[in-house]
Amino acid sequence: MRRRRVAAEDSTVYRITGARQSLDDDVRGRQRRYIISMLVRTLAVVLTLLLWNVSRPLASVTLVLGVVLPYVAVVIANAGRENAPSLPSTFLTSGSVRALPPGNEDPHKRS
Repeated sequence: MRRRRVAAEDSTVYRITGARQSLDDDVRGRQRRYIISMLVRTLAVVLTLLLWNVSRPLASVTLVLGVVLPYVAVVIANAGRENAPSLPSTFLTSGSVRALPPGNEDPHKRS
C-alpha cells in the first residue's frame, strides 16, 4: 500500500525559534541567577573576613561587593520576562488594508 502524498498547501513549515521561553524556564533561570549571585556574595564576605588582617584595601573591596551584591541580585532576579519584539503589533497602521471595501449604495435606500 502506498501512502498518499500531502498536498503542497499543507506542507507549510512553521518555525518557533522566535517563541517566548516558558514561564517555568524563565522562573528557573531567574532563581539560578539569584543563587549564583548569593554564592558570590557569600564568597566575598568570607574573603573579607580572611583578608582583613592581610590586606585591608582588598578586604574593603570584597566588603563593598558583599554589601552591594544583594541589591543587584534582587533587581536581576525580579526582572520580568524578556521582550518579544518580533510579535506583531496590535495597532492598525494607516496603510492597513480593510477587510471589506466601502459600499457604493445607501443602506437605507431600497430598490
